[in-house]
Amino acid sequence: MLVVLAAAIAIAFVVSPWPSVLIIQRTFAGGDTASEAALEKHVPPGIVSVGNVAYGLGPDEIFDINYPPGAASQLPAIIWVHGGGWVAGSKEGVANYLRILAGYGYVTVGVEYSTAPGATYPTPVRQVNYALKYLLAHAAELGIDPNAIILAGDSAGAQIAAQLALLSTDADYSGKIGIAPALTRAQLRGIILVSGAYDINGLKLDGPFGGFINTVLWAYSGVKDFLNDEQFKLVSVTQYATAAFPPAFISSGNADPLGPQAVALATKLETLGVPVDALFFPPDHAPLEHEYQFNLDTAAGQEALDRMVDYLSATLAR
Repeated sequence: MLVVLAAAIAIAFVVSPWPSVLIIQRTFAGGDTASEAALEKHVPPGIVSVGNVAYGLGPDEIFDINYPPGAASQLPAIIWVHGGGWVAGSKEGVANYLRILAGYGYVTVGVEYSTAPGATYPTPVRQVNYALKYLLAHAAELGIDPNAIILAGDSAGAQIAAQLALLSTDADYSGKIGIAPALTRAQLRGIILVSGAYDINGLKLDGPFGGFINTVLWAYSGVKDFLNDEQFKLVSVTQYATAAFPPAFISSGNADPLGPQAVALATKLETLGVPVDALFFPPDHAPLEHEYQFNLDTAAGQEALDRMVDYLSATLAR
């Protein structure tokens, strides 16, 4: 999918991100539909789902919530931020994956947020942070254990989730962004990051995917010269991570252009002494593309899910 996007965007990327964003949105919508259809057979029976719960006043400020069969007490919650290059995607694109995770005994929440260019940085960060505030305020009625929160995200959603983890663990960083964290470090027990981007300085802006990357970062930042925008530099999670970052599960495919970003973040966190469960694949492994983890019909996708579940058990037992 990224190869097709790269070719189309190379033509459209001239004076505005909007033409390219429209192409990206259509492409991501088709990919999400196919992924969700393939995952449906893996959803266990008895999952209870409630859709489109409002956490704010905006039309995009809603979430879906899923419960395992027979859930009768407050459970640990996985709060998932969907991907889409900051310009596309939706909570519907991860709905079945979150139902599958709920089957392991968790409350899972798919958060919606506004995308660029209509909503620029840091709007999604503020919105998801507000969703967290809502979920904590209503934890009892929603069946959530407020002291057992796992942040999670894929692709652009992984970057947003990682940035929220920084907000929750570093007062100096949250002050620079100007967002007061909804979560305390004690409440944030861990984070799942798959197929994400974590350092804009490490992205290849002139490579085969350069047009795509330039487009989405221009759209998301609202500034064409985004590399020199002081506020936008704060999206580079790897540069600002500290030893207080929560225990992390990090993975990317070996053929994912963003794979080196995940490796660099995992290495930085390990250097800081943060517990990291990293799942990466050698170059001679069969190619695993961006968002490989959502394909549970492959051994690698199933391995990612199994490792994720093992990570959750170990992290919440700490």
